[in-house]
Amino acid sequence: MEIDGQCHCGSVRYTATVDPHNASACHCTDCQRISGSAFRTTIRLPESDFHITGETKTYKKIAASGNERALVFCPICGTQMLGMPTGDGPKRISLRLGTSNQRAQLPPQRQIWCNSAMPWVEDLADVPKSLTQD
Repeated sequence: MEIDGQCHCGSVRYTATVDPHNASACHCTDCQRISGSAFRTTIRLPESDFHITGETKTYKKIAASGNERALVFCPICGTQMLGMPTGDGPKRISLRLGTSNQRAQLPPQRQIWCNSAMPWVEDLADVPKSLTQD
C-alpha cells in the first residue's frame, strides 16, 4: 500500500510502501513516555521503502531490548516521525502512524509489550464519547 504523510507543521514529508499487516500498537513504557500517551501506533517497513524530505533531528536512546534506537522528529514542531536501529546494514523503521494521511486505513493488527499496558486501555470502548472536545 502506498502512503504519504507529514509532521504537524508540514516541514517534514514522506512517502512509503507498507504492508498493512505490519501495523501495531506498542504499549512499552518508552512509547508511553515519549508519546505522552498510553500507547503508540506504528507500522514497520524496510528503510528502502521509505523516502523522507525536510530537515529532521535525531534523539538516540537505549530500548528495553538493550538496542540503541534513533528517534527521528521535526525540529520545528516536534512531531515524532519514526524510530529505527542505529548502526550499519539494512534497517526496518517504525513509522509513527499518526503522521500518515492514510492512518484510518491502517488499524493495528497486533499489540506488543502488553505486559506494560495501562490496565484501563481495554475499557476505552465503554468510556463516553464526544465528536469534538465538548
